[in-house]
Amino acid sequence: MLKDITIGQYFPGKSFVHRLDPRFKIIITAFYITLLFSAKEMIGLFAGIVYLVAAFLVSGIPFKMMLKGLKPIVPIIIFTSILNLFFIDGIVVFRLWILKITDEGIKMSVFMVIRIICLIAGTSLLTYTTSPIALTDAIERLFSPLKKLKVPVHELAMMMTIALRFIPTLIEETDKIMSAQKARGADLETGGLMQRAKALVPILIPLFVSAFRRAEELALAMECRCYHGGEGRTRLRQLKSGWADYVSLGITLFFLDAVVAINCFF
Repeated sequence: MLKDITIGQYFPGKSFVHRLDPRFKIIITAFYITLLFSAKEMIGLFAGIVYLVAAFLVSGIPFKMMLKGLKPIVPIIIFTSILNLFFIDGIVVFRLWILKITDEGIKMSVFMVIRIICLIAGTSLLTYTTSPIALTDAIERLFSPLKKLKVPVHELAMMMTIALRFIPTLIEETDKIMSAQKARGADLETGGLMQRAKALVPILIPLFVSAFRRAEELALAMECRCYHGGEGRTRLRQLKSGWADYVSLGITLFFLDAVVAINCFF
């Protein structure tokens, strides 16, 4: 299960989406999230699905990678689905003791599941097609006006990107620790809730020690390279926008307007 978590991973490529300006990709992702939460009917959410499928096809990222990234959030999807299934009023379709399933509950359950899947897959596409360095530069450039208010934009962008970058590393480290504990006879999969919680202690302690050690090594490496924040820092690659960025943003705004229009007419 841990190996299925692909959040924060970058897959190099030369597709149309890979070549987009990372600043525009962040803005487009924000508009896509707005699109998903603006949709009030299934037909509006269908527009978001069409947009997502087209984006994955153009990016060259295989759909099996998207499905692999969705496996860790299956419990959240099931929990959300159950809540909407049993606690939404409407015409009763099925009743079992105090539990009842309504037509509106089924509709809302399917709607929320699709929205969560589109949300996770759409935001994951940003990290799939954008390197951590480009993502840091894009975040810093987008929030650069806040520097006038003495906000440490560069440091915040660097921390966000480092945290995102180390997610796969920590997941891999967790998997190694779990395998090592199982080899020593630790039982991590059976027993009650309290027993499983106690079994996590031999995993969490080495994981925290490893995380702090990696953080100290990273800080030492940055100091050895004379890193002193964003002041006077130069960039190997300058961010430049082109016609493809504006076309992509225009397409995204078109889909967002379509969803707003659907909400008004339906």
